[in-house]
Amino acid sequence: MAYNYRFAILLVLLSATVGFSSAALVQKKPPVLTLKGNITLNLIWYGKFTPIQRSVIVDFVRSISSVAAAKGPSVASWWKTTKKYKQGISTLVVGKQLLLENYPLGKSLKSPYLRALSSKLNGGGARSITVVLTAKDVAVEGLCMNRCGTHGSKSRSVNSGAYVWVGNSETQCPGYCAWPFHQPIYGPQTPPLVAPNGDVGVDGMIINLATLLVNTVTNPSQEAVSACTGIFGSGAYPGYAGRVLVDKTSGASYNALGLAGRKYLLPALWDPQTSTCKTLV
Repeated sequence: MAYNYRFAILLVLLSATVGFSSAALVQKKPPVLTLKGNITLNLIWYGKFTPIQRSVIVDFVRSISSVAAAKGPSVASWWKTTKKYKQGISTLVVGKQLLLENYPLGKSLKSPYLRALSSKLNGGGARSITVVLTAKDVAVEGLCMNRCGTHGSKSRSVNSGAYVWVGNSETQCPGYCAWPFHQPIYGPQTPPLVAPNGDVGVDGMIINLATLLVNTVTNPSQEAVSACTGIFGSGAYPGYAGRVLVDKTSGASYNALGLAGRKYLLPALWDPQTSTCKTLV
């Protein structure tokens, strides 16, 4: 099962003039696999990523299950909402990493290649997620047209674990996959927010990765973030991300603190107890 997350953002932006309700975006999927407890997260970097770009993403993953207290809304507190689902909260641990900087399958990937790439790292078995991250110069089938990432099982056997793919859209469609850090392709042309880590493509990848990780661990209960597409702070509406925090020095927008002093902008999560989209700020 694969879910084309950012197709929902198109619906949200187009709905600005027709009153589309985000509640209608809730989609329940048939059971595929259940991930809970301690989960190993393996990372495959396909194409060229700078050390800084990799550290921003790795620090985000490590922040998810961090016990370090943050003075303010944190990545870990955002993740805790997942404990309200029947699977309970999962702990993510960074496992193996593989750098494929020489583009072994070329720079234009078909969908089947993504699952094949995810099989290049073994570790964690059924309790594992392998994340394939494609660089900004890699074209992936469907990227920018109806998705910015996807998730599913690595094979027909649920014992193989899950995989997630997220693409860097910086040079291909930042207005689609990296909104709200870029002018949107459709809908109200509100000023873009300043990316908290100074990288529109990577900060956009964080939003999509966060979405797909939550959707993976809460499956098959509900697509917990996709129900709240386009909502990052209170008062959000189609084309407006909501009221978020702003760094006084850089002017960057964020709503969650992470390890190593990182700041991130994370999407709202669907709260099954209150039937609302829960934001950190």
